[in-house]
Amino acid sequence: MSDFTYHARDTLFSALLAAAGRCGRHTPEQWEDMKPGAYSHAELIRMTLALGRLGAKVSEPGEHVGVLMPNMAASVALLIGLSAFHRVPCMLNYTAGAEGMRNACRAAGVHTVITSRVFLDKAGLIEQVADLRDVRLVYLEDLRRRFTLADKLWLITYALPFPRLAVPRGDPELPAVVLFTSGSEGKPKGVVLSHRALLANVAQIMRIFPFGPSDTILNALPIFHSFGLTAGTLIPLVSGARLVLYTSPLHFKTIPELVRDKHCTVMFGTSTFLHHYARNAEADDFKSMKIVVAGAEKLADSVRQAWRERFAIDIMEGYGATETAPVLAVNYPGHSRPGTVGQLLPGIEARLIPVPGIERGGELHVRGPNLMSGYYRFDTPTLLEPPSSEAGTGWHDTGDVAELDADGYLTILGRLKRFAKVAGEMVSLEVVESIARAVSADASHAAINISDPARGEAIVLFTTDPGLTREQLAAAAKNLGLPEIALPRRIRVIEELPTLGTGKIDYPRLKEAATSS
Repeated sequence: MSDFTYHARDTLFSALLAAAGRCGRHTPEQWEDMKPGAYSHAELIRMTLALGRLGAKVSEPGEHVGVLMPNMAASVALLIGLSAFHRVPCMLNYTAGAEGMRNACRAAGVHTVITSRVFLDKAGLIEQVADLRDVRLVYLEDLRRRFTLADKLWLITYALPFPRLAVPRGDPELPAVVLFTSGSEGKPKGVVLSHRALLANVAQIMRIFPFGPSDTILNALPIFHSFGLTAGTLIPLVSGARLVLYTSPLHFKTIPELVRDKHCTVMFGTSTFLHHYARNAEADDFKSMKIVVAGAEKLADSVRQAWRERFAIDIMEGYGATETAPVLAVNYPGHSRPGTVGQLLPGIEARLIPVPGIERGGELHVRGPNLMSGYYRFDTPTLLEPPSSEAGTGWHDTGDVAELDADGYLTILGRLKRFAKVAGEMVSLEVVESIARAVSADASHAAINISDPARGEAIVLFTTDPGLTREQLAAAAKNLGLPEIALPRRIRVIEELPTLGTGKIDYPRLKEAATSS
């Protein structure tokens, strides 16, 4: 078990210093990315101080600075360094396209974006970034040349020996980062997460997971996503676990090989990504793996079964939201109940508010020390909207319909916006997808609802299985005890389901395809 202890006065920078104090500054290969070489705690501190000082040269205290960078140690050091110098790093989702990034910059009032020419070229983002209007691009390649002799002397003679004195006094309630929702339900919102919220969530997770220096954590999830930032990056930061950062979760053949070569023991992923890793892995690729946690979307039973049968690994399913930094509940070894997303983490309160037309469970509202400071919205840029819901001030409405059993295990029944009202009855689109998976476990399926003059709404099922029929679905629904109204009106075969950069299915694109045909 790690000896990390959360203190209410901590910031990301002080947490990095504390980790170096516990584990030692000279820890070879503490962090590794896809560049040659690796980084010790001392090298991470040096890089954080240097990049923070450079970032301060091109921004003002309190300014919201866009960060458009891949999964690299330098990207994390830049994030922590900016926040240490009281700038607010806003992590732009480079898979969202030019419009998505423009909208995010507007919501958070970003006028300066730090990025890298090499990254933009390799990722094919040069044209998209050129469309960012009213934004000044600052390239790391140019910024590094501004690190003068005076800066080097500051770093060597003052900042490294006295790092806590070299940066402004930290405030755990200040924003540590702004992340952005996917925009799948409108324009992206900026989610403001304080140092307190992020580190409280890390502490909550580590109360039940024994992460520590003996672990090697692989993180291929993007750090612009809360799952990749908190679970994949901040947990190894504070726990002393070794971290291997990889640039993309979409390299399905490479990642199993990387797990094998680096002897990784912990990995986080979405159901979609874990499905592809299992399909592309050799039998012994995951022999070093101890803990695999799935989140961000519902874990398919077929994925769970494949990992158990092929690799003898029980995937731990969890649940969260960007607004809660993100983890709210998770199964863990010895306390796992498949089909649920586990028990709520320590310190999190929940209320289920009934939803008319939905018999089971209620809409999930939560609060806790890991809750966001508030939203930045597109229509009211930089105006912080503190969390509030039907449950009261300081509560967050997750938008998910859930139920809690007598032992405190949470089951997510579906997003409220992913219910279709068919002939006056509420039908969960996730139930429709579960019927399809019962017939065709190896294929991918996604259900959406469209307007239907006769029945209010109709359900369209997209599938990668060309042989799937409505008759098969009807038989499966009957076996599962599900009503016929849960069957799709139409089935559309598609070669591959579109996904967002976070690994979730891109339902808006599917809905657009269904309504335009």
